Amino acid sequence: MPNSDYCAVNIRKYLSCGDDELFGVPALNRFIDEFSCPINKDIEYFLKNNAIEFTKKNQSVTYFVFSKTTKEFLAYFSLAIKPLSIRGETISKTTEKRIRRISELDEDSKTYTMSAYLIAQLGKNYTDNKNQKISGRDIIEVIWDIVDKTQYSWGGLVAFLEAENDENLLAFYESNQFRKFDIRVTSKNEPLVQMMRLV
Repeated sequence: MPNSDYCAVNIRKYLSCGDDELFGVPALNRFIDEFSCPINKDIEYFLKNNAIEFTKKNQSVTYFVFSKTTKEFLAYFSLAIKPLSIRGETISKTTEKRIRRISELDEDSKTYTMSAYLIAQLGKNYTDNKNQKISGRDIIEVIWDIVDKTQYSWGGLVAFLEAENDENLLAFYESNQFRKFDIRVTSKNEPLVQMMRLV
């Protein structure tokens, strides 16, 4: 069950209200301008420079997380549907059996390919210490509520993310039921740990 103290608002709701000062693009821009994430400037850059355009192009959809009591903007996350390949040798037999029915198997490489839910971005708002008013686990619960509802309507079985190879960060995701299954090296030769969770 999601934490009832928080709610997620789809960025499309602001875009659809046009120039309305309270519910439209002006309000959206105020939230974006307010956001600060000094511990990860990539998270801040994405929201301020890419979130709107990516949504308009249907590359991903960004959600704003608010406190239901104070109405403060506490965090955001972005979701997308992406193709995912998983080598059978990197997952348990139980998981392999489950994903077999929603994926295509390349017999030569023993790799399963499927559509999956990507948690593309996730970050707290550090402005005025708002980051202290929500936990990472709370954000994951809000995300999972969205993924659950999408899966109910459209199917699918796997959600995944890519994280920096940081011991504390990986432990956090593992405590939230994500499991490592591979490493992807970026074009900048940086390793990202791929983690999955079954829906």
